[in-house]
Amino acid sequence: MKKNAISLLKGTALTLSVLSGFTSQAQQTLFPKEGVWRGVFTINEQKVPFNFEVKGHEAEDATFSLINGTRRDHFHVKQTAPDSLFIKMNTYDAALVAKVHPDGHLTGEYRSLVPSLRGNSLPFTAEYGKTYRFVEPGKDIAPTANLSGKWEIKLISKEPVANQVALLEQKGNKLTGVIMTVVGDSRELEGTVQGNEFVLSGFTGPNPVLIKGKINEDKTLSAEIDRGLYVTQKLEWTKNKKAELPDPYALTQLKEGQNKLDFEFPDLNGKTVKLSDPKYKGKVVIVEIIGTWCPNCTDQTAFLSPWFKANKHRGVEAIAVGFEQKDDLNYAKYTLGKLKEKYGIEYDILFGGLADKKLASEKFAALNKMMAFPTTIIIGRDGTVKQIHTGYTGEITGKYYKSYVKKWNKDLDKYIAEEAPATRDVAAR
Repeated sequence: MKKNAISLLKGTALTLSVLSGFTSQAQQTLFPKEGVWRGVFTINEQKVPFNFEVKGHEAEDATFSLINGTRRDHFHVKQTAPDSLFIKMNTYDAALVAKVHPDGHLTGEYRSLVPSLRGNSLPFTAEYGKTYRFVEPGKDIAPTANLSGKWEIKLISKEPVANQVALLEQKGNKLTGVIMTVVGDSRELEGTVQGNEFVLSGFTGPNPVLIKGKINEDKTLSAEIDRGLYVTQKLEWTKNKKAELPDPYALTQLKEGQNKLDFEFPDLNGKTVKLSDPKYKGKVVIVEIIGTWCPNCTDQTAFLSPWFKANKHRGVEAIAVGFEQKDDLNYAKYTLGKLKEKYGIEYDILFGGLADKKLASEKFAALNKMMAFPTTIIIGRDGTVKQIHTGYTGEITGKYYKSYVKKWNKDLDKYIAEEAPATRDVAAR
């Protein structure tokens, strides 16, 4: 009996050891190789490539960086299972959800996390070591034209739509650039010119975008833009070095007879904050109307946050009023809280309501209309509105960005130097 028992125990131990080996093998953690990758989304049956770089060998210390021309956007990686990754798109309520296959390639989807849009997704695959975007090295076709320069873009639409301006740079087959609109810019786009066709794509965290076009015999361009989860638009491009957008300081204005702004909104803790609160009296106040879902808004915040830190001692306050994709304070506390954390915001953040221009216009009743997120309003020490800027001009726009920053600093220096009414009253007594 003893021999049989010992034999049984040895057999059981051996079986457990073998099973343990299989379990360990089955649960082996798979992580993407360190280096540059090429991903491809499928959007409306179109293939939209994007590039990214992985640094680090495990999720705890890894960085995932999207590559678009000279631009890099960095994200953290979370390992949700031995073969599964979750890459949150920073302040945007969306994520890349991916599976790492044993041969090393990735499959997954770009997934909206907005409560009302959950279920909306774009599938993608990704392969390691492929640094090109559209065309494999050695397979380029000589371009029939050089598209470098400034282009005026007309949108083909049933309703009147403001023209746009593209700034392109072509070196050989490689094409990079940006599209500027009255509400902001596209961020940097990257692509190629092949024969009489061109293509550009961009993916920086928010919705991916694809532009495909043809060079016509008269050197104009015909193109379509596909905005991922959104609609496709047709575009006509004409080279025009004098093309300009409308003045962003003249698009949004106060209604006739108005010279001040007034509002009250809850902060992220639910406390009501008013522009008329003593905290803002006698100070220059910068009001930015934004949304965490809006890339130009986050770019504008990335500019304003460090500027405010460096200048708040000069008698300046700032207020961000966020309009989010769900009309719920708890949801806004999460999304706007992520914005605060990401950019180290030290000024007040309030919740305006649902992301809707009509609603924002109603809540900022002194304005003629809300044309864009972001909209930035500067209020002087005397409480009057000094300036309203529609949209945001990012760094990729070159001279336009430099001009914006130069005017910003010059104007703010001027408004800050003005004496507050209370100070003048005391001095006169």
